[in-house]
Amino acid sequence: MSANPAPRAAILAIGTEMLGPFRQDTNSLWLTRQLEAKGITVVRKAVVPDEPAEIARELSCASQAAGWIFTTGGLGPTADDLTVSSVAAWLGVPVHRDEQWVAAMRERWEGKRGIRMPAVNEKQGDVPEGARVLENPRGTAPGFWLEKDGVRIVILPGVPSEMREIFERCVAPHLDNGAGESVTRRRVLRIAGMGESAIEELVAPIYRKWSDDPVTILASPGEVELHLSTRGQAAAAESRLAAIEEDFRAVLGNRIHGIDGETMAASVGRLLLEKKWTLALAESCTGGLVSALLTDVPGSSRYFAGTVVSYSDASKRELLGVSAETLRDHGAVSDETAREMARGALARFGADVAASITGIAGPDGGTPEKPVGTVCFAVVGRDGREESKGRFFGGDREMVRRTSAMFSLEMVRRLLIGTP
Repeated sequence: MSANPAPRAAILAIGTEMLGPFRQDTNSLWLTRQLEAKGITVVRKAVVPDEPAEIARELSCASQAAGWIFTTGGLGPTADDLTVSSVAAWLGVPVHRDEQWVAAMRERWEGKRGIRMPAVNEKQGDVPEGARVLENPRGTAPGFWLEKDGVRIVILPGVPSEMREIFERCVAPHLDNGAGESVTRRRVLRIAGMGESAIEELVAPIYRKWSDDPVTILASPGEVELHLSTRGQAAAAESRLAAIEEDFRAVLGNRIHGIDGETMAASVGRLLLEKKWTLALAESCTGGLVSALLTDVPGSSRYFAGTVVSYSDASKRELLGVSAETLRDHGAVSDETAREMARGALARFGADVAASITGIAGPDGGTPEKPVGTVCFAVVGRDGREESKGRFFGGDREMVRRTSAMFSLEMVRRLLIGTP
C-alpha cells in the first residue's frame, strides 16, 4: 500500500433510508474523528440512495476532491444492497464470488449458530476484482480496499460496530503511510446557564486572539457548545489547543460544565459521585425527562435515588406533601409549589439533594399572568441550602420541556459546586 500524496478524504454514506426522516448517518462523524487524528482532512460528505447511478455520480465527484474515499452501507444480502456491484461498475472491473468467504459465512451460521444460512447471504461473498478483502469479525459482510488512478476506496459496512471494528483492525494501521504531516485537534467546551449571544460577547476578545484557528458556537436547548480546532504537527497542535482552551476557560470559568461528549447529566453525575451524594427529583411538566437524561448515563444508580412525576395537583399533594393552601394561593406553577415539591422529594427518597420542575409546556394551558413557557424550578439540599427560580422559555412543547430539563440539571450542578 503505497503512500497517498493527497491527505484529503470524502465519505459516502449509502442507504436510501438515510434520506428519509427516521435514520441518520452517524458513521461519518466517527470516521471524521479517526481520519483527522491521522492527518487526513475530510473535505466532502454525502448521503446517496441505493441506486447505482447516484452512487457512481458521487464517486466521480468525490474522486475529483479527495485521494481517499470511504463508503459505508449497502453491503447486506438483500436486493437493495448494491454498493459492491455499483463500485465495481464505476471502476470498470468484474465481480467474482469468493467461495472461501461463502464457506466461512456458512460455518458461522450453521456451525456456530446451528441455523441454515439463507441462500441470499452468498451475495456477501462477492468481491470486486483487485480488491483486498477486509475481514469482518462481527458480521458476515466484509469490507474492501481498492485503488484507481491514485484514489483509494475503502468500502465498509453500515452497521456501526462492524464498520468501526474493520476500520480499526484493517484500515487505521495503514493510514500513517497516506497521511499528511499535519493533524487536526478538536475540543468541545459545553456551557450551561448562558445564552449564545451572551457567550459571544464575553469571548469576543479570545476570538480575535486566536483568529487563525476556527471557533464555532452552536446553541441547543439549555446548552451552548464552543467548538475549538487547530491544525499542525501533532505535538504542536495539542499544545496550541490546550492554550486556546485555557484562554476560554479563564473567561467562562465554571460555566463550562464538561468537554467533548460529556453531557450535562453526566457532569452532574460525576459531581454527585465526587461528593458521595444522591439526587432525587420531582417533575411535573417535564414528565420524567430529567430522570431519562440521568439514567441514560451508565452507573447512574450509584447516585440517582428516583423521581416522582407529579403531573396533577392531587399527586403534588399526596405524593410530595405540597399543601392545598400553597396550590390555592400561588398555583401549581409557582416558586412556592416548586420549593415544596423539592422538599417532598428530598424527604421521600432520603436523598442529599433534590430538584423540582413545574410549568406550562403548552400548547395550551397558559394565562396572561402565566403564559405557555412559564416554568418554576427549585433545588434543595439536606444541608439546608435552598433556591427557587422562575423562567420563561420560548418555543414549542418539546423545546420548553428540553430546555427546562437542562436548566434544572444546571441548578443542581451549581448547588453541587457551591455557586449561586
